Amino acid sequence: MRNLLKFVVLLFSTAIFAQAGHIMQGVGAVNMSMGGAATAQPLDISGALQWNPAAISVFDNKIVDFNIGAFFSSPELSSSIPAGMMWPADAFGPGSPASPAVSGITKDDRGVSPMPALAMVWGKEDSKHTFGASAFGISGFGVTFPQETSLPMDVNNNPNPSWNPNDSNPISFPQNMNGFGHLESDYMLLQIGLAWSYEVTDNFSIGIQPTVNYAALELAPNPISPPDFPVAMGGTGKGYPTSDKASAIGYGAQFGVFYNSPSGIKLGASYKTAQKFNDLEFKNTYLDGSAAPDVAFNMDYPAILSFGLGYSTKVVDLALDFRQVDYENTAGFEASGWQMASNGYPTGAVNGFGWKNIQILSAGIQYKGIEKLPLRIGYTYSSNPIDEELAFFSLPATAVIKHAFQFGFSYPMTDNLMLNGVYHHGESGGKTEGTMLNPMAISPTNPLGAVPGTKVGYEMTTDMIMLGVSYTFSK
Repeated sequence: MRNLLKFVVLLFSTAIFAQAGHIMQGVGAVNMSMGGAATAQPLDISGALQWNPAAISVFDNKIVDFNIGAFFSSPELSSSIPAGMMWPADAFGPGSPASPAVSGITKDDRGVSPMPALAMVWGKEDSKHTFGASAFGISGFGVTFPQETSLPMDVNNNPNPSWNPNDSNPISFPQNMNGFGHLESDYMLLQIGLAWSYEVTDNFSIGIQPTVNYAALELAPNPISPPDFPVAMGGTGKGYPTSDKASAIGYGAQFGVFYNSPSGIKLGASYKTAQKFNDLEFKNTYLDGSAAPDVAFNMDYPAILSFGLGYSTKVVDLALDFRQVDYENTAGFEASGWQMASNGYPTGAVNGFGWKNIQILSAGIQYKGIEKLPLRIGYTYSSNPIDEELAFFSLPATAVIKHAFQFGFSYPMTDNLMLNGVYHHGESGGKTEGTMLNPMAISPTNPLGAVPGTKVGYEMTTDMIMLGVSYTFSK
């Protein structure tokens, strides 16, 4: 059992790129191809276990479902500073001239991320009880933005002939030039659930699913830690440290109801409680290799309320889900701004993301008119949790997709084995953009330290190919 647990954690320990805030829009090839809609339309066990444990009552066999996907993302980080902004003297030496307007884009170079999902259901035709178990990667974000190499001055304070002010990203400048340098994040959340569904009547079921969660987060630089400020400000100039990968365990539950009418209309609702975690405890190291003070940060997973509508005929299955995600009451996401020391001065560490609640709409249709080849089309819409004035705080977590489109299929390889596949494409629907923030610019009229005339933003597209196999054991 211990070796099995280690294998499952290893399998799911790579960053999973979420689609709605930092929440996966769906789980498995079938559910993803329906846009994530499954609260009232349980076409497969993975979608039902993820969005409504009561809906697993429709499965009367022992079924195993395993999916693995290859996820491609292309985040872009951009920023600009206006003409006439003075370069910091401690970066370029005394007498540094005023800068021209500088702007640039840094592209992510992370590559491909795997997306696994494992589920199992035990059901019987003559029983009112159905049980399920699942291990899903339900949340994640991750970026790898390299440090800018087109710099105004080299380390010897001499002009850099290759520097182009129209192709130089200030937010990615080295830390000694007031940028973040190499910016990297890696977050994942593995959720293990044990579900039980009970058929109150032939058409109405209730369900409950206790959940145990494992989360891991790594940040470079680590904005949760106070930086070592420049010498002119009383520090030694080491800047922000980088962190190791901190982990935490969390607990929660999901409750659901499901109504399956004889006419083909289906209704469902579920509530996933906030997943409460213990603190992420980071061990930090400065860029010069020296030890930095350790810090702790609490980041929970938000509560999600889902409502679903489904309709089925012999030819089509329709599904529509609406979700409300409660970021505004979730630790790690509700707080924003800079930490303040007891003397009233900012430490340079951030309090949290400051995200607002979001709404998600998922819709899908399955066409069954082709023998042995059901086809599915899905769409997902998500509002943006990031306020413009707080965009600066979400640089490590840019995985916000507004529109997602999916196409999927299934093919029975044998009477018991089903092959499922899906292709996904997502886009952020424009740039999330705000002003650069500096804790040293905080004043009574500028509580966030907004730097006038500056901009920082990010946008991305995503693509994914996922295949899954579902095996139904003979009765």
